[in-house]
Parts: sequence; C-alpha cells; structure tokens
Amino acid sequence: MSKIVATLIAGLFATAAFAQTPEVTRAQTEANKDIAKAQQKEAKVEAKADKKANKAVNKADQVHAEQQAKVNTEAAKANEKVAKADPEDKAKAAAEGQKDVAKAVEKAEKKTVKADAKAIKKTVDATEDKALAANKTDAVRAKAAADVKEAAAKH
Repeated sequence: MSKIVATLIAGLFATAAFAQTPEVTRAQTEANKDIAKAQQKEAKVEAKADKKANKAVNKADQVHAEQQAKVNTEAAKANEKVAKADPEDKAKAAAEGQKDVAKAVEKAEKKTVKADAKAIKKTVDATEDKALAANKTDAVRAKAAADVKEAAAKH
C-alpha cells in the first residue's frame, strides 16, 4: 500500500515539475511583477487621496474654530457694551448685542457649512480615486492570471 502511495506522490511531483515549463514560469514571474506594480500604484493613489481628504477635514476643523472664536468675540463685545451702558440704556444695548451675536452666529454657521461641504466633497473624491485604483489592480490581477493560464495551455 505504501509503495502505491509513494508512486502516486512521485507521479504528482513529476506532473507538477512537467507543468512548470520555462514559459509558464516566465509568465508567472511577469504576472507577479505586473501585480506588484499595480499594488504599488494603488498604494500611492490611496496615500495621496487620504492626504487630500485629511487636509480638507483639518481645514474645516480650523474654520470651525475660527468662526467660534469670532462668535465669542462678538458676544464679549456685546456684553461689554451692556456693561458700559447707562442703566436706562442697558435693555437697548442688550438687544443690539443680541442682534450682533445672531449675525455673527449666522455668518459663522454659513462658513462652517461651506467648509464641511468642501471636506465631504474631498473625502468622496478620495474614495472614488481609491476605488478606481483598486479596480485597476483587480484588472491587472485578472489579466495576469489569464496570461499564466494561456502560457500553461500552450504546453
């Protein structure tokens, strides 16, 4: 029984060695090189896309902080005006201060919404770039596999 198993295993190795002709080996080597190149390009595209998206998100965060600071400054100015106002004019000064703060809040929200929209757009663009790069890599893998099969079928 063990002689039969040994013969079958030896036959398997012989078949595998026979199937690995120089053309097939060469095709596999080329395929591996092409796949490695495609993966390298994909990694570059992903890194670049992530960098763009992160930059946009960081800029949006910065805009948020700047706008909040402007609102806080406007509120401080309004409070200062109320404090300096005569007792009979305090209500009027408070109302004017509230209007000024409301305008500052509206302006700040508009700018932050626009910054967020830009960040979202950059993130979506980055995702698209990454998906397209992955698609190219998959296409290279499929082509490489087909080339290896074609080389193996010739022999």
